[in-house]
Amino acid sequence: MSVDIGIIGLSQSGRTTIFNGLTRGKVDTGSHAARDLAPHIGIARVPEPRLQTLADMLKPKRVVPAEIRYIDVGASVKDLVKDEAISGQLLNQLSQVDALINVGRAFTDEKIPHLEGSLDVARDIATMDLELTFSDLTIIERRLKRIEISLKGAKQPERQSLLREQEMLMKFRADLDKDIPIRELKLTTDEARMITNYQFLTAKPLLIVVNIGEEQLSEAMPLEAELKAKYARPNCGVTTVCGKLEMELGELENSAAEELRIGFGLTESGFDRITKSVYELLGIISFFTTVSNEIKVWPIQNGTSAVKAAGKIHSDIERGFIRAEVITYHDLVKSGSMAEARKKGLLRLEGKNYTVQEGDVITFLFNV
Repeated sequence: MSVDIGIIGLSQSGRTTIFNGLTRGKVDTGSHAARDLAPHIGIARVPEPRLQTLADMLKPKRVVPAEIRYIDVGASVKDLVKDEAISGQLLNQLSQVDALINVGRAFTDEKIPHLEGSLDVARDIATMDLELTFSDLTIIERRLKRIEISLKGAKQPERQSLLREQEMLMKFRADLDKDIPIRELKLTTDEARMITNYQFLTAKPLLIVVNIGEEQLSEAMPLEAELKAKYARPNCGVTTVCGKLEMELGELENSAAEELRIGFGLTESGFDRITKSVYELLGIISFFTTVSNEIKVWPIQNGTSAVKAAGKIHSDIERGFIRAEVITYHDLVKSGSMAEARKKGLLRLEGKNYTVQEGDVITFLFNV
């Protein structure tokens, strides 16, 4: 599966700095001042140390990591909804992402004054929540008006379908009016199916990224724990990162960056932690394939069957699926080679309904 993440946040929150750090981009952090600019789009490789271990052992010609596409939308979500002149492509791209990152500002910088005149992370998070809610309420109101018109001339069973849709939207509207985002609701099977047609923004998993300053690094974990307790809600996560520092470290060679990171008391890259949080929020696991002298990692939804995992590679493999030859990453590494693992009987054959597990190394057998 491809993973698309939208990055939102108030102006001067460091949103584009976070984008640059994640994608190793060099976008001017002031370039989204104009409202009509296209979004910044960048690709980030997902950190996966197991890939290197497998590559060292199996010596493939090609190693292919998983990737995440990040979309930095500079315009206000509320403006996108209200102003049709700038809404088209921007709002459409934001509505198509798998999850949202809301960048909240906690760093101080006299050269970059906060729009509200003071720092208040909770207030800024609430402001962005309201913008997302405003977007969804606008979509709901527009659709409800069209349903009212359609009902006047509708016949069965179209009328029943419209009435069910109307009931669902009115329920969503009532919850949104109470500041309850759709992501926190327990949807019925029909509602979950119908909601995909709308791509509501409050239905998308949300990762709150609090952008701190260097002087706050020692306070990062207590602040993160406090915010996690405050925002302990379904499909919502929180992490802290010093965007400016991480962007600067990303411009260095890996060894130099690691040395400086240790000097700051950091055990891992902040952007690696963001990626892990995104995977956790979306319920994504990884499996590996080692065919055609290539090792590749594939991100899939936890609980995916073997036949559906095969379809992530190619529809022909899913259609002609025969069976999957599976070994765990740890068993393969302990064996030292695929041949030795086979000798030890560690490879097993699984059928269509096998649920792929984190770290599985799979060869799909198929016939088309």
